[in-house]
Amino acid sequence: MKLIGPFRQVVTLANLPLRGSLRDEQLEVIECAGIVVNARSIIKVGNFEHLKQEFPHINIEYIEGEQIAMPAFTDCHTHICFGGNRANDFSLRNAGKTYLEIAESGGGIWSSVKHTRETSEADLLKDLLIRIDDLIRQGITTIEIKSGYGLKLDCELKMLRAINSAKEYTPAKLVPTCLAAHAHPKDFKGGSREYLNYVLEYILPVVQEEDLAKRVDIFIETSAFEPEDSRAFLQRAKAMGFHLTVHADQFTTGGSRIAVDCGAQSVDHLEATNEGDIRYIAQSNTVAVVLPGASLGLGMAFAPARKLLDAGAILAIGTDWNPGSAPMGKLIMQASVLATSQKLSTAEVLAGICFRAAYALGFEDRGVLTEGKRADFVCFKTDHYQNVLYRQGGLQPCAVFIKGQKYA
Repeated sequence: MKLIGPFRQVVTLANLPLRGSLRDEQLEVIECAGIVVNARSIIKVGNFEHLKQEFPHINIEYIEGEQIAMPAFTDCHTHICFGGNRANDFSLRNAGKTYLEIAESGGGIWSSVKHTRETSEADLLKDLLIRIDDLIRQGITTIEIKSGYGLKLDCELKMLRAINSAKEYTPAKLVPTCLAAHAHPKDFKGGSREYLNYVLEYILPVVQEEDLAKRVDIFIETSAFEPEDSRAFLQRAKAMGFHLTVHADQFTTGGSRIAVDCGAQSVDHLEATNEGDIRYIAQSNTVAVVLPGASLGLGMAFAPARKLLDAGAILAIGTDWNPGSAPMGKLIMQASVLATSQKLSTAEVLAGICFRAAYALGFEDRGVLTEGKRADFVCFKTDHYQNVLYRQGGLQPCAVFIKGQKYA
């Protein structure tokens, strides 16, 4: 057990509701604070001098200079296991081509599929670990990672095996998700419905047998899979024992209601979500995950985060880090820009990248600095927590702690 501090401020995010809008006045901010941790969990957070007196024989890890601490972040939606890149897509978009036009011409997801199929599992793992390290150094210690650039049995398994192998080399918590239903592969002999049956009958049983993922995702969209086919797919995947998450309402509506009806943990994107869908999501326990990086990458409107919060939804924010539409992978920058566009409070943003994002992955043991929670937190060299979002990603963490240990 040890005491870490003193911090100029610790923002605990304690006692905040899981859903709905938040005011900054609701934030618990402890001045001149310390954090007592054991090998995994938080024992106590409070005034540093008081904690020294309460634990007179405790080891102390001193913090130098003015720093603030807050819970480490969760990125609940990434595609960081991939081969190649799609820089050409960026040029085509800037030349006026739409996402669908680029996909139809052989770019988009299919371009990443071809590159990923050609990349060995060892090389996928090597590049994946570099991206994981990047995210950790941003203060992100829980990371969801999707497959979906294989789109056939051997390549989907190759991706998921690389993701699971990465767990041996990083202290971050990795959450694999099988997104074999990302797109209809151009080389598959059969229609979209037949491909979804192929995923259900040939890919998911092996994923389950090898314990490669406990979550299944699908892209419900005109360019991917139709709503009713997707509903049947999700119902069967759920019956197999998988947790569900859904790409929905990115360009057209219809997918978010299916996600809610099927009891998905989260419904992600939502740029096209309408007023009725917002109310439908808000009345459920399905987390609305908004992905500002995709809006920036595609030059399209942000998801209606303000309306979702005001309606009472559980809102989380992810990077969508992928090789095409969201290649940046910078969570704080994206969340800050979203906050400016959607008029989000600092409390709403921090909740959306901390405990609400963790809840989207089924975790309730992190994202808040209180007794018994996982001792993951991030430190910034500043005298006030507001500066983290104010700097729009320009203020980088000076330290990241995972289970109470500083990440080297």
